[in-house]
Amino acid sequence: MLVDAGLVSPFPRSEALVRATRDLDRGRTSAEEVERAYRAAEEALVAEERTFGFGSVTAGFLRNDDLFRTLVSGWEGFALGPLTRWFESNTFYRRPVLLHPPARRPGAVLASLPPPLRADPAAARILLPGPFTFAGLLDNRSGETGPALVHRLGRLLAEELRELGRDGFRTFVFSEPLVVVDPPEGPAGASLEEAYRSIAAAVPGATTVLWTYGAAPGPAFPLLDRLAVTAVGVDLTEVEPERLPESDRPRELGVGVLDPRTTLLEDPAEIARVALAAAGRRRARRLWLGVGAPLEWLPAEPARAKLGVLADAARRIAQGASA
Repeated sequence: MLVDAGLVSPFPRSEALVRATRDLDRGRTSAEEVERAYRAAEEALVAEERTFGFGSVTAGFLRNDDLFRTLVSGWEGFALGPLTRWFESNTFYRRPVLLHPPARRPGAVLASLPPPLRADPAAARILLPGPFTFAGLLDNRSGETGPALVHRLGRLLAEELRELGRDGFRTFVFSEPLVVVDPPEGPAGASLEEAYRSIAAAVPGATTVLWTYGAAPGPAFPLLDRLAVTAVGVDLTEVEPERLPESDRPRELGVGVLDPRTTLLEDPAEIARVALAAAGRRRARRLWLGVGAPLEWLPAEPARAKLGVLADAARRIAQGASA
């Protein structure tokens, strides 16, 4: 079976990197020193991703303060709101406040990418917020309805992909936990379908992966199966593979097989078994292995150890063995 493993969320910052950014805030170091620290950490992580055999690399997206910050800072129409709890986790984000319908600033996302990704776009995996989760978790004061906003964000993200595609980027992962936590229905579901049709049309031949977590995906699967994406990722720490709805057509499948809620390491053989069971249930012709929820919930060293487990499981699946 074809299998690809890798990061689907930012990697946690090391203690040294956190210390460097705090020292900058307190005037104890320079911006140039912090930039050097980021560059070193990003290059080291890319080297590890390649050593693990991941099909595409992220450089960790270590500079992302939260899922939305790049777009909130790079697009027009937004302000930063209060610190807000991220679902049921112990992490927080600055809730975006949308003051008027959003608009892109060309080049904003490209400029925010880690330098190692800009140097080798064909090998890069770009992590972005999905339009439904983005629209659902911001404070919408724009006067635009929720479904209309999802549709608009989809078009704007499509424009970002079109721009990135011209520079050679071809692999994109959209984080969409809200699609399974609060599945859209009626006009909201239709707007989500249209949003991903826009995204799919932006870069012909690109790989687009929609990644969910936070709830069992079963109720959302009828909609998920209609979306114009290469693969849908589901959190197997939330549902047994036997409870996934059977699919009537082959498709690529993402499986979240690592649990960042604990530092305990998973068994690669068991991961391979569970992933293959999910693949059989969904008639998947290719598997994308990743983390169930954001890996940045863990400290850096346990997170790195889990990536090693992921790489081991991917090798087992590729070899057609689960033990």
